[in-house]
Amino acid sequence: MKIRRMTATFGSLQNQTLELKEGLNLIEAPNEAGKSTWAAFLRAMLYGIPTKERDRQGFLAEKNRYQPWSGAAMEGRLELEWGGREIVLLRGPGKSAPFAAFQALDAATGEPIPGLTAENAGEVIIGAPREVFERSAFLGQGASVIDGAPALEKRVSALVSSGEEDVSYSQVERTLRDWLNRRRHNKTGLIPRLEEELAGLEDQLARQSRAHRTAQEAGQTLSELQEERELLTRELSAHRARARKERQAAWEQAQGELEAARQEEDTLRQALNKDGPTPARETLLRIQEALNSLRGLEQRLKGAEQAYEAAIQAAADARKAAADPLFPDMTPEAAWDRANLDADEVELEEPASGGTLAAALALLAGTAAAAAAGLAISLFAFPAAAVLGVGSLFLFARWVKLRREAAGIAARREELLDWYHVDDSSEILELARAYRKGWEAARDAERERQRAEQAQIDLMNQRDRVRGQVSAQVQAFAPAARDVFTLSTALSRALFLQDKLERAVLRRESAEKLLQRLPVPQSPEAEPEADGLTPRYDSVYTGARLSAVEEELRRLSAVEASARGELKTLGDPVLAQARREAAQEELEQRRLEYGALSLALEGLSAAGQALQGRFAPALNREAGALFTRLTGGKYGGVTLTREFEALAQESGAVLPRRSLALSRGTADQLYLAVRLAVCQLALPQEDPAPLVLDDALANFDDLRCARALELLLELARERQILLFTCHGREGHLLAGVTEIHRARFAPVQDQEVSDHG
Repeated sequence: MKIRRMTATFGSLQNQTLELKEGLNLIEAPNEAGKSTWAAFLRAMLYGIPTKERDRQGFLAEKNRYQPWSGAAMEGRLELEWGGREIVLLRGPGKSAPFAAFQALDAATGEPIPGLTAENAGEVIIGAPREVFERSAFLGQGASVIDGAPALEKRVSALVSSGEEDVSYSQVERTLRDWLNRRRHNKTGLIPRLEEELAGLEDQLARQSRAHRTAQEAGQTLSELQEERELLTRELSAHRARARKERQAAWEQAQGELEAARQEEDTLRQALNKDGPTPARETLLRIQEALNSLRGLEQRLKGAEQAYEAAIQAAADARKAAADPLFPDMTPEAAWDRANLDADEVELEEPASGGTLAAALALLAGTAAAAAAGLAISLFAFPAAAVLGVGSLFLFARWVKLRREAAGIAARREELLDWYHVDDSSEILELARAYRKGWEAARDAERERQRAEQAQIDLMNQRDRVRGQVSAQVQAFAPAARDVFTLSTALSRALFLQDKLERAVLRRESAEKLLQRLPVPQSPEAEPEADGLTPRYDSVYTGARLSAVEEELRRLSAVEASARGELKTLGDPVLAQARREAAQEELEQRRLEYGALSLALEGLSAAGQALQGRFAPALNREAGALFTRLTGGKYGGVTLTREFEALAQESGAVLPRRSLALSRGTADQLYLAVRLAVCQLALPQEDPAPLVLDDALANFDDLRCARALELLLELARERQILLFTCHGREGHLLAGVTEIHRARFAPVQDQEVSDHG
């Protein structure tokens, strides 16, 4: 089989065409170009789309996954060579599912190909069902691992061992276990159901026996009770005849009490609603609670007023205590700054003037001596004497100024100490600190006054609100109520009348109930006179006994009817007994079958192990040889379990390694070898199916990738190979190889949503 051309409107592919040749076809394209979509399209054209798949967490059903992005209908055309003839497969939308419409036509004549249908096209053309194709010649992206399947197991077992492809070990085992479960599986198996049926039959027979005995005993007791009921009825008639007059008097008395109670109730109701409808008792009690809270608010308001007056006085006292003429109307900070400045002036030192005076006197003396010497020596010494004289005069003037400044500082110090009435600067600062404390106490007292004032205002507002609510509610039925006293009086009166009215209602209801319980007096002719019978018991006991007898008659009648109905429902005891015997025989048979099936499963397990020994070596040899070649001899063998888990035997190692213990690339190489081996053993070789590899070499290193390509080139001489890749490495390694075909297709443009390639 060889694919010539594929044209697809499928997923991201919109009426695109992929041309293919014999041998190795390299389809190189970037991510999201549609490579995996082409691979899925080929599988769908051959085998159709599974319609029973459903979306689930992390998985999209194929019918939804490959809906065309353009919104067009899913359709495709596959041109291929098969069986020596050129054919065309067409698929499009059907009435029930996408890709359900199918045609297989001769490419030359356009005539339908007999025997090819939508359901069997892939299996007939490929020579294997879908699950075998997917586990051998079709390696999808990220799906290198191969798992077991009944069809693959049958195919490998048949072709390697007996040549028969009718059954697989797993199917036989599943069938035997299904038969085994059908006989003993919780409550649905045949054996549990028969055991349950037998238990039901035993219960049915026991119930039939009990029902028959119950019906006989109830019938006998019913006859005796009917006689007693007739006698008690006559005795009760005698009691009624004598009590008729007493009942008449009692009924009349109850009627009178009822009329009096009604009159009292009407009077109280009128008094209660004289000025307006009075609320229910619960509402009155809530109003009374509000009124009590109003009294409490009044008391609290008085306390708040007293507290406010006290706070006013405390604030005034604190302000008075904080007032200090030393710091008139100053903040604590300003007073502190003022005190610091004054303290600094008090601590200011007087300027030293003694040295200046001594220097001036020395200069004056020198000047006089120089003058005398100048007169005696020469007129040229006179300028020097003049300079000395001027200097002495300057120093004397400086001394006079310093004396005046010192006198001013001393006077200022005395003035400040006298103002503060202290002896040193530290006491001035202490006075500022005391002023701060007094000022803060006055501020706190003012805040307390404000809080007391606000509390008084809040209580006044709350009192006014509650008073308004209570007044509105009370004045609805007592318009004259105004102050707390009259409101309280109106409420107390309403509650008092409510209590009296409730008691009157209770008396009226009691009188009504009493009158209802009392029978209406009958006319003398309505009840027959006693026939002279003397009752055995008083009237109460006679009536109670008659009621008990009638109740027992009803109960026994129901028991007898139920027993006879149960006998009718349960059916004939003879038939139940016969069915019990048949069920016992069938149960014994099913138990024997269960034992036989258990033995068959044990035998099948032994046969399965023998079968594994027959077909496994051939598959292991083929896969091992391919794996050895792919890894350059590092691994010398492959072992496959019945579940098709591959184990790799490293050359020289004692134990094989599970695929989970291998690197990602080595695991991919292992399962590629297994798939190629399965292709050789499980797929027809006379017209081999194409090998589809979707990024199968992505995790291979360069050396092993080159070995894999070399192997694929050899296989391409026998079968067509489609190698999809998103890397340029494969093309680079195959540069100069003329046996390959580099297939191209126009990638989808401007698509932001990733396809699955």
